[in-house]
This record gives sequence, structure tokens and C-alpha cells, in this order.
Amino acid sequence: MPGLFFKSIEELKGIGKKRVEQFRRLGVNSVGDLLMYYPRDYEDWSDPIPIAEAPLDENVCIKATLRTPMRVGMTSKRGMLISKASVEDESGWVKIIYFNNKYISSMLQAGETYLFFGKINRTDSGLQMISPVFSKPEDGGNIHPIYHLTTGLPNRIVANAVSEALTMLPKMINDPLPQWIRDRWNLQGLDFAIRKIHYPDNADELFMAKRRLVFEELLVLNLGLRYLKSSSRAENGIVFEKDYTADFLSLLPFKFTNAQSRAVRDCINDMTKTKYPMNRLVQGDVGSGKTAVAAAVCYTAIKNGCQAAFMVPTEILAQQHYKSMTSILKDTGIRVELLTGSLTPKNKRLIRENLQSGEIDLVIGTHALLTDDTEFKNLALAITDEQHRFGVSQRATLLSKGNHPHLLVMSATPIPRTLALIIYGDLDISVIDELPPGRQKIDTLVIDSKKRTRALSFIRKNIDEGRQCYIVCPLVEEGENSPEGLLSAEEYAQQLMMNEDMRDIPIGILHGKMKPADKEAVMTDFKNGDIKLLVSTTVIEVGVDVPNANIIMIENADRFGLSQLHQLRGRVGRGSEKSYCILVSDNNSPDASRRLKTMKNTSNGFKIADEDLKLRGPGDFFGQKQHGLPELKIAGFGNTEDIKETQQCTEEILKASPDLSSPDLKGLKAEIKRLFSKTGDTALN
Repeated sequence: MPGLFFKSIEELKGIGKKRVEQFRRLGVNSVGDLLMYYPRDYEDWSDPIPIAEAPLDENVCIKATLRTPMRVGMTSKRGMLISKASVEDESGWVKIIYFNNKYISSMLQAGETYLFFGKINRTDSGLQMISPVFSKPEDGGNIHPIYHLTTGLPNRIVANAVSEALTMLPKMINDPLPQWIRDRWNLQGLDFAIRKIHYPDNADELFMAKRRLVFEELLVLNLGLRYLKSSSRAENGIVFEKDYTADFLSLLPFKFTNAQSRAVRDCINDMTKTKYPMNRLVQGDVGSGKTAVAAAVCYTAIKNGCQAAFMVPTEILAQQHYKSMTSILKDTGIRVELLTGSLTPKNKRLIRENLQSGEIDLVIGTHALLTDDTEFKNLALAITDEQHRFGVSQRATLLSKGNHPHLLVMSATPIPRTLALIIYGDLDISVIDELPPGRQKIDTLVIDSKKRTRALSFIRKNIDEGRQCYIVCPLVEEGENSPEGLLSAEEYAQQLMMNEDMRDIPIGILHGKMKPADKEAVMTDFKNGDIKLLVSTTVIEVGVDVPNANIIMIENADRFGLSQLHQLRGRVGRGSEKSYCILVSDNNSPDASRRLKTMKNTSNGFKIADEDLKLRGPGDFFGQKQHGLPELKIAGFGNTEDIKETQQCTEEILKASPDLSSPDLKGLKAEIKRLFSKTGDTALN
């Protein structure tokens, strides 16, 4: 089957250059890609329901006979062509209606029996189906695959292409799962799984095919992550003999919460009482005090004569941590420096020289820490903040700059336990589950666009009283995949600047497409109070700390994930003033209403994360797929049993062959390389 990934889909019948471009938009370039382009859903035509028993307003399949020819006429109001007929089975009848289909009367013949698929609803004149899909019983009585589509590419074309691609499958497929794994977990072979995931004959076949493919994908993900992580798991040559936590706490003008104290104690125990390097995730909600925990751990590492590195995803966040750390550690003799891409070449060179000589004790930086010319004298502690924004190999690169240093991973994005089992399978986890005293409760309001004017007046009032506010838009600029009526950050800011009630307010714009220096200038002006109202995209969701900002209004809030909304909400409530989060949405769908109601009713990030995972799945859990995980085709994280089984299988495989060198694991190792090939993780090559 690997050879099919080198066969262009142009080799399939009916796929010309235009179709190739359409498939490419779906990420399908080869025949192999197409076979792994699994259906998003299915229409089950295999077991028609009697009309009298069919549930209303749900997709159903009925088998019914057309008793009279289709009646064709014009509607009086809109001038549309309308075709009607009644179909019946032994249990009852239903009217079928088609609009603007001049061929339907010749396609459906009176006296013939058909399968109809669609929704039945009840009207004053009886039951009806609007534009049901149909086929002869001998042609359509099975389960039909439904695929994700793109403009101009109908499901029929994708399904037909998949059907032809299946004929190219060799008779003997090399199965990446060894026979002992398939026997142990009662899994079907790969040939069966690929054929039946697209065209199952019944629900049992679909279940078995999906279970096999989900198991393999989760197993490959688990093995890949564990294999990449194992490079840092070695006996530790760095010995921390003394715990300096008490000295550190005496530096602080506040007391740790019990949760902060537990997290620090967990870390210090890892670094002083085991022969292995610490491998720990400290997870806490927005504002729970993770930076102070990291500072305490750094203090003990440095006082034991070693260096620490603190890596963050953005320059804004790096500068904030640098400011916090220098403030906490002043007068201690500890030298803290900042290393980011925007520094001049001269300053970067000086900092790297001082890191190599050991004159710098703690460096806070972005990806600039990962370059080959960044070397340490004695790196003993590596910290990554907002770890889901880094690839696994980037973390490994940072660790490689020391002699098996301790690792502390921090995340302000609450992660449901099932997802954490995958992403952080080999890390111990500490949870900071309480907020420091004085942290403001944020009132969350959900409004529609009709109340926007009142909301802007409320923002204006707070700015007049000396405070600052954010407005968040989902888009950066006009035309960026913009649905009708959706304003970008740039358009929104321009409209505000022309608004008679707002145009005298200093307004700033911030988005990810700006140059780093320009972003920094805007954030500096906002922090200093020169900008009163910041119109931004989600670039502010992590780390922006402006205590004077007390209102955040999020436009088109239904377009964001819950966890992302929670992160954005955390930008306010950092000062002494009463704070508000205003969610603007005109989407009244049950799903949108449920999500926004969750935001209104709870401020617990872990509850929100669980709900987010249920509603959206893991694919966009962190927004814009910034989690560092390879993209999965079929597996999800909602079924804990799947995760447990594949983790158990992972343990058995690594116990028998830690380096995956066993001949029967050759196929699995190839799948690991392929899955991780698009993440930038090269350690498996």
C-alpha cells in the first residue's frame, strides 16, 4: 500500500486537473491519501423503517411505492417549479416534494418501489419529505459514505473516486500491526478495515473497521510520542542537594496558595529524591500563579549552582515573564536575561557567550533558545510554558542542551484528563486548582448584535473612568475566508475610528500578521495606557497582562472554541476593578447556545475544557491546531477505553523492543514516521 501514496489521483478515472485542485484543498494528493480520507458520516439505507414508525425531523430511509405520477406545477409566490407525489408502504403514506427539478417526473415512475432517504416532517396536510435522495432497492440498500467536501466537489464524485481507488489495493497488504497485536486485541486486518470504513455492508462491519483504524492511529501516536520522549529519560547526573523553597518564599510580598505549595513541593521532590530527571506538567487555570511556581523551582536549581532556561511561544510572553522574574529575583544575585529573535545580532551574541560561560543563571526566551549556537555551561532545568504550542522535538532540542536536565512543562490551557493521557503520557501532573486571593470574578454576558451599541457605550463609560478594554475579532483582514457580515479586526477598528461616539478614543490594532516589532510597539502602548481600546485577534489569548483592562468584548463568539474563549476572558480581571466579558453572537443554533451558556455559567477552566472536547473533539481544541500533535484522520479522544487499550499495547511493545527494532515492528515504525512527518519532528527519521 505505501506505493499508492506515490500515485497521483489523476490516475483515477474522471479526475482531471480541475478535480485535482479540488481534492488538493481537502489535503488529498495521492491515491493513498484518498483511501485514508475517511467518511465523516454515513447514511444507513440498509434497514428501511416503516413510514408509520419513522421518527420526525431525523434522517431516515423508507422503502415505498410511488402510486401516482409526479404532479408538476408552479408555486404562485416565487414562481418555482414544484413536483409532488404520494408514496406508501404497508404502514402508511408520505408526500414527497421537489423544487426546481424539471427531470424528477421522468426519474420516478408510478407503480415502482424506491428507497427514499431524508427527513420526514408533519404538516397540517400530513407527512412530507422535502427533496429526499432516492434509488432503486437493488442499487442502494446499503450504508453510504458521506465525506467532508469543498466548493464544486460533490459527495458523489468523492465516493466514486474512493470506489475506484479501492480497486487499486493489492491483494496482499503489508499490515503494520503484527499478528500478535491483532489477536490480542481482536482487531481486523488492514485490508478489511480500509474497504469497510468506506463501504460497509452493515453496522457491525463499520464498527469493526473503525475500531481497527482508531486503535492503529492511537497506537502509532502513543508510540511516536513515547519514542520521542524517551530520549530524555535517563539517569540524572545532576544532583540537587538542598531545597531553597523557604528562602524563595521569604522574597515574596504574598503567600502561596495551598495548590501552589503542592506544585512546588512535587517539583522539588522530583529533583532531589529520584535518580531520574523531573518530567512534570504543572497545569493551572488563567491567573492561578504558575509563573511564581516556576520562579520557585528556578531558584532552587540556581542556588544549587546550575542554570535554568524558560522557553515561551511569543516575544510578548517572554518579555512579561522576564519582567516578572527580574522583579521577584532582584537583590538575590541571580542574573536573568532575555533571548528573543528581535534582539540585535550583537546582543544575541553577548547573551550566548555569557550563557556558555555560566555568567547568566536564568534565560527566558522564545525559539531563539533552540538554535545550534545557544549553548549552556550547566543547564539543569528546562521549562516550557504553553507547551501545546511547541512540537515534541522542540522540547527535546531544549533538553539536549544539558546533561539530562529536569523538565517542567506549564500550561494555562486546562486539558481534559483523556487528552492529557495522550499528550503528556509520560509526565507526572500537578494541578493548581485554586486562584490567589483578590483575583477578580469576571461577569460574562451573552448578547446579540442588536445590543452592540449599548455594549460600546458601556466600554466608552469605563474608558472615560480611566480603564482600558479589548475587542476581539475572529479575522485579521478583509477577505480572509470572510463569511458575509463578518468584520475583520482591521475593518472593525476602522469603523470604530469613524464612530462619532468612539473616534476620540486612542484605538490600537493587533494581529498575528504584523511584524514582531510592530506588535511589540502596540502592546507597549497598551500596557502604558497610551492605547485605551485594543482591537485584536486571538493573538492576545496567551500571556498579555494589563491589570488596568477590565472589559473584553468578543465578536462572533460562536466561532471560537470554549477553551479559547476562556483564555481570552482571562485577559481581564487582573486588577482591582470589576471586570466583564461580553460575548456577541447572532447564532441561535442549539450547539452555539449551549457553548455560550457554558461560558456564562462557569469560570472553571477544567469544566469548560471537558465540555469543549465533547463538543468539538481534539482537532481544533487549542485553536488553529497549535498543539504540536500530528493530525489524526479518524481517532478521537472521547473514548477513554480506546486510549487505555492503546497505552497498554504501547507499554507491551516498548517493554519487548524499546527502540522498535524488532522485525515485526517495521511497519509500525514506518507509520510513526509518516504520521509525524508534517509536525517538524525529525527525531524518528
